[in-house]
Amino acid sequence: MYAKTADFSASQQELAKFAKLLSHPARIAILEYLAKEDRCISGDISGELPLSRTTVSQHLKELKDAGLIKGEIEGQTVCYCIEAKTYRRMQQLFERYFRKMTEYHAGKCC
Repeated sequence: MYAKTADFSASQQELAKFAKLLSHPARIAILEYLAKEDRCISGDISGELPLSRTTVSQHLKELKDAGLIKGEIEGQTVCYCIEAKTYRRMQQLFERYFRKMTEYHAGKCC
């Protein structure tokens, strides 16, 4: 089956993947918490959000599968932190996109 996403550039596809990842406020809150705390245990995250531990775990899995966070097993728990390389890539893509859109628009309106 032909995927219509193949018609878009690699950077457009990558940016869309990150945008989809950030489309849930719980994942944004998790990233903010990890950035603030530098490292934490998954149980600590569920204590900071109005979500169950199971729901937080699902969001952590999505962030980890996308490479935006990494987790290390420490005894019975997993310690998560932001994956700096992937975060910088996401930041670059969003900055380029918004810069380009600002240049295109440049105050024009219909």
